[in-house]
Amino acid sequence: MASLAPPLPAIRATTPGARPTASPARSVRHLGPNWYASVMGTAIVANAGAVLPLDLPGLRTACAAVWALSLAMLLVLVAARAAHWLRHRDQARAHLLDPAVAPFYGCVSMALLAVGGGAVIVGRDWIGLPAAVALDTVLFTAGTVVGLAAAVGVPYLMVVHHKIENASPVWLLPVVAPMVSAALGPLLVPHLPAGQAQETLLIVCWAMFGVSLLATLVMLPLVFGRLVTGGPLPLALTPTLFLVLGPLGQSTTAANKFADVAPGVLPAPYAHGFAAFAVLYGVPVMGFALLWLALAGAMVLRARRQGMGFAMTFWAFTFPVGTCVTGAEGLAQHTGLAVFRWLAIGLYGFLVAAWLVAGAHTVRGLLSGALLAGPAPAPAALRRETARTR
Repeated sequence: MASLAPPLPAIRATTPGARPTASPARSVRHLGPNWYASVMGTAIVANAGAVLPLDLPGLRTACAAVWALSLAMLLVLVAARAAHWLRHRDQARAHLLDPAVAPFYGCVSMALLAVGGGAVIVGRDWIGLPAAVALDTVLFTAGTVVGLAAAVGVPYLMVVHHKIENASPVWLLPVVAPMVSAALGPLLVPHLPAGQAQETLLIVCWAMFGVSLLATLVMLPLVFGRLVTGGPLPLALTPTLFLVLGPLGQSTTAANKFADVAPGVLPAPYAHGFAAFAVLYGVPVMGFALLWLALAGAMVLRARRQGMGFAMTFWAFTFPVGTCVTGAEGLAQHTGLAVFRWLAIGLYGFLVAAWLVAGAHTVRGLLSGALLAGPAPAPAALRRETARTR
């Protein structure tokens, strides 16, 4: 299976038979923020599966185990990234100034949020509800702060410091992070004191919904315009087309979560408005998500026929699809339509398959040292596409 070897940890591909090595002291030098995508992709398997409208024995227990794995992955990765900043500050600063890597700082926020939300959704089965709420409170707070900082900071760097030639789907990563906060924040609302505290958190989540949605509406036309005018993405970057599903599925999920918790928190007219909005917004957006899924899937199949091998971009097949699963689950609940129930089940099957493939290749790349080794030279076309800062 042929593969490209781009010059970035974020899009690095592995070549069969190659055995790059990295010494323990330098193994974290090329560990970029893109690695948080593996935590996000693992956590969403647990979160989406735990509320799947499917009565399957052992499913919830399996989801709890996957959530525990995502928590362990997060702890290891946070420690490794801390070592990266302490030992290799020059590389860390270079990542911030690299337009192909900096957007992945949005993944830091989403990984914290996904694991925290999973604690309340399914992790409570193992650690108890009080511990789950406490863990989610810490991770939600940290993830939201990091997400809002990324939503402002990364676009600032793009304007002031980055030299960019082409739009990329990874631009969506920092601006979708507040939407993840908006979708998972309502899980904490019932655990706050009634009145001002609950209402404030819900309204703050609604505000972050608007921040992310409007920023996405600015970015998405640039991404589609790049495809129409510039042609297909390089092979290793093609899976990033699935990132567009993230804000679509996550905003649908958020709208449904608002409708779930608004009664008893907001005055009746607003609570009823959220219930109507969940369906009136969610159905057309989910329709567009399926359209984009078909387009992105066709582009990936084309790239695979042309020799696309594994790259860390394969994790784009997980979390964005998982948000569509949770969005479909919410629509199934609020509309009562079986079509959304079956859509959620079908998308979840794809999610699990993608997670297994990405996870297996990632473990193999870690064991061989390929994914932690230094970057290899890339073709000129790919260097232009990623538009590295000089």
